[in-house]
Amino acid sequence: MNKQRPYTILALASECKGIPYLREAKRQGCRVLLLVKESYAHDPHWPAEAIDERFIMPELHKRPDVTYAVSYLARTEKIDRIVALDDYDVATAAHLREHLRLPGMGETTARHFRDKLAMRVQARDEGILVPDFTAVFNNDDVDHFLSHTPTPWVLKPRFDAGAIGIRKLYDAAAVWAALNELGDERSFYLLEQFIPGDVCHVDSLIWEREVVFAVASKYGTPPLAVTREGGIFNTCTLWPDSAESHALRDLNATLMTALRQVRGVAHTEFIRAQADGRFYFLETAARVGGANIDRLVQAATGLELWQEAARIDLANLSGQPYTPPVVRHHHAGLIICLARQPHPDLSAYSDPEIVWRLEKEHHAGLLVASPDHGRVTHLLSHYTERFAHDFLTSAPPKAQVRTNI
Repeated sequence: MNKQRPYTILALASECKGIPYLREAKRQGCRVLLLVKESYAHDPHWPAEAIDERFIMPELHKRPDVTYAVSYLARTEKIDRIVALDDYDVATAAHLREHLRLPGMGETTARHFRDKLAMRVQARDEGILVPDFTAVFNNDDVDHFLSHTPTPWVLKPRFDAGAIGIRKLYDAAAVWAALNELGDERSFYLLEQFIPGDVCHVDSLIWEREVVFAVASKYGTPPLAVTREGGIFNTCTLWPDSAESHALRDLNATLMTALRQVRGVAHTEFIRAQADGRFYFLETAARVGGANIDRLVQAATGLELWQEAARIDLANLSGQPYTPPVVRHHHAGLIICLARQPHPDLSAYSDPEIVWRLEKEHHAGLLVASPDHGRVTHLLSHYTERFAHDFLTSAPPKAQVRTNI
C-alpha cells in the first residue's frame, strides 16, 4: 500500500468466523487487530499469521464497556476501519464508527440490517412487499393486528439472528400470554403474519450503491422449521437464468437501494408465498451468510464472499475502484444435520461432486458442486433421504443446527 504506515483494521468477533477477510487484509499489508469474545478467543481456527494483536473481552455488545475499551485502544492504535465478523457485532461496529468518527455503516443504516422491525418498516415504506406485521409497543395496535390478520402469527425478536427465538402462535390468547411473559423485553419483539411458502436467499456484494454480484438460492426446509422442529438443513443455488433467480436478484437490488446500503456484503431472505406466488421480503443482514453459505457460493461461483468483503473495504479505504472477479456459473448444494454419532462416518458418501465435508462433533454435512444443475438437485434430494436414515437425531435443547443465517 502506498502509505507511510499500513492501514489498521479492527475486527470484532463474537464468534470464530471471517477468517478469509483477515487473511486478505493481511495479504494487502494491513495491520490486523482482533477484538474477540472471551469464549472464542483461543479457537484454534484463528489464523495467527494474519492477526497482529488480539484483545479479549467477556462480551462485545455490552456498552459502555466496549466503547471505553476501543477508545482506550485508539490512544495508541490509529484505527482506519472497523469490521463486524458476526451478525451480533454489526450494531456494535456501527456504534464504534460513529463514536470514533470513522467511515462505514453508521447506526441508522445498521438498524436496517440488524433490527427486524426497522428493516420491515423501511422496506414497506419503499413499496417492497413484506408480510403483515406490527410493532408490539401499543396494546390497541396489537389488538387491531390480531383482529385483522389471519393466523398463524410469529412473534420475532428484533435483534436475534435468523430464526433464533421465533415463536409461532395460533390464537390471540397465546399472543397476549407470550407478550405478558416477556415483560420489559416486550418492546424488543414484533408480531408478523406467518406466510407458507418457499424461502430463498440472495447473497450479494454492493459497491457504491450498486449490486455488483448476486447469487440466488433456495432452502429445502425453511430455517424456521429446522430451528423449531429439528430436521435437515439444506440449500441449493438456483439456475442463474431462471425467472425465479432473475426476480430475486432484481428484488434484492431494489431492497439494497431502499435500505441505503452503500458498499459491503449482504445476505437477504425472501419467501415465495404459496397463496399468490409473489415474493415477500423476510429479513436481511449486512454480513456474509452463516451456516456455511459462503462455501456454497464459492463452490458455485468461485467467489469467496469474506475475501471480497475485505477487498471492498480496502478499495474504499485507499480510494481505489473495486471490481468483483469473473465468476463461473456452476451449481452447488449444501446439506447439514445434527447427528446421533459423535463423529459421523461420511465415507459411504463418495460421489465425485462432493467438494467439502463438515468436521464438527454431532454434525453431518456435505457440499456438492457441478456444472449440471440437475445433478446437484438429485444428489441433494438423495442425500436428504440418506441423512435421515444414517445420522439424523432429535436436536438437544442446547445443540441445534446453526441456522442464524
